[in-house]
Amino acid sequence: MPAIFFGHGNPMNALTDNAYTDAWAGIGRTLPHPKAILAVSAHWYIPEVAVTEMQKPPTIHDFGGFPKELFDFEYPAPGDGALAQRVSELLAPQSVRLDAAWGLDHGTWSVLCRVYPDPDVPVIQLSMDCGQSPTLHYELAKKLAPLRDEGVLIIGSGNIVHNLAAYAWGRAAPADGCRGARGCSRKRACGKRVAATPQFAGPLGYPELLGTPGGCGTTLATWRSRSDPGRERVSGALPASGWLRQ
Repeated sequence: MPAIFFGHGNPMNALTDNAYTDAWAGIGRTLPHPKAILAVSAHWYIPEVAVTEMQKPPTIHDFGGFPKELFDFEYPAPGDGALAQRVSELLAPQSVRLDAAWGLDHGTWSVLCRVYPDPDVPVIQLSMDCGQSPTLHYELAKKLAPLRDEGVLIIGSGNIVHNLAAYAWGRAAPADGCRGARGCSRKRACGKRVAATPQFAGPLGYPELLGTPGGCGTTLATWRSRSDPGRERVSGALPASGWLRQ
């Protein structure tokens, strides 16, 4: 199975047909049907390495300001506890927390609902550790490679350029710096050139334009589910209508 990075863009892609969603659907029709999916979403960016381990991961609507239709959207893919355990074993001696409180955030479900509209493939999420270096993440990723030979599709979801403060709200064209960062990243990816010591921003030369939602520069907070007061999560992501900040 391949490893795929999706620039997931606007979560409304879950409901709106466009060139991106058509391409994602084409990927689902072309690929062999995976045994399971391991997703790494930029929206689960916490100070530890964790992997979801629950039979029915909830659909998390971790955003604000969108139509009710999007908040009502559900992607009820099953979880896979055995795969979560396998990920933990592969990443040893790295400590990996088996998580029963997160679920599938929009970085995962807004893409997978287009790739696999029938949510019959088990899905688990692996967090990014905001306290660790890009080099550590790169080394951990290499340890996950055997999963591809075991029928597991590995996906990453986020955006190469993600800075809402620098977003071209209402402007026809993106900033030159954003174009440059995107172009440089594309060139490196297509040429399969990875630095010996990977960095998130340095080699691109556009550190002020690159970011991850809920990153270490953002205050992490505890959120409690409105529908299930006993369920909590820790995140620096934008507040969602289904969660109350504690």
